[in-house]
Amino acid sequence: MNLSSLGFFRSLRKDNHQFAVIGLGRFGRSVCSTLHKLGYQVLATDIDEKRVSDALTEQMVGHALQLDSTEPAALKEAGIFEFDTVIIAIGNYIQESIITTLNVKEGGVPHVVAKASSEVHRKLLLRVGADHVVFPEFEAGCALARSLTKPSILERFDLDPDHSIVELIVPDEFHGKTIAELQLRNRYGLNLLAVSHDGKFQINPNPNQYLERGSAIVVIGCNKDINRLPI
Repeated sequence: MNLSSLGFFRSLRKDNHQFAVIGLGRFGRSVCSTLHKLGYQVLATDIDEKRVSDALTEQMVGHALQLDSTEPAALKEAGIFEFDTVIIAIGNYIQESIITTLNVKEGGVPHVVAKASSEVHRKLLLRVGADHVVFPEFEAGCALARSLTKPSILERFDLDPDHSIVELIVPDEFHGKTIAELQLRNRYGLNLLAVSHDGKFQINPNPNQYLERGSAIVVIGCNKDINRLPI
């Protein structure tokens, strides 16, 4: 997530318990399944009747309908325009994705999230009114490239283009040393947030705690400083 997304997420209603998902491909199914498991009510739609049937059979949604989302009347009849948040997961069919986004926004839905399959697609979705655009293939590709080049970094959360929070395996050079001895802030400009121990993380660990090879630490700081770590 970047700072430009803050406005969108702050505008979401905290008391909203209903979501509509248009498109039941891999991305749409994962969104539906996760929301459903979290206890939210989900209405899913797809133009493919089999995908709708499969979603109901697998109980990943509470309700699912077969409809053509490029037809405003069909969306209105299904009650899509009554939702506070609609996720448009039609990533591979650009024309249908753009028309659906336009229909949903013109129908009065305040929060529309749309999946893009390319940078041009992303720009078009924003142009027709999408409030937030996700680019999962691009994001997954970036994450994979980082994992392959920095295998010691287990997780990464980008705060902005220059700063991140990362979970990484304790470097061999840190083994057997205390947190105080490492002087991460003075030597690297980084702040240590947590250290793993017995399968759990200790937040704000004791400076006298020793780090062990094979465990993990979580640090926050500038990407340039993170890259200077012996990993």
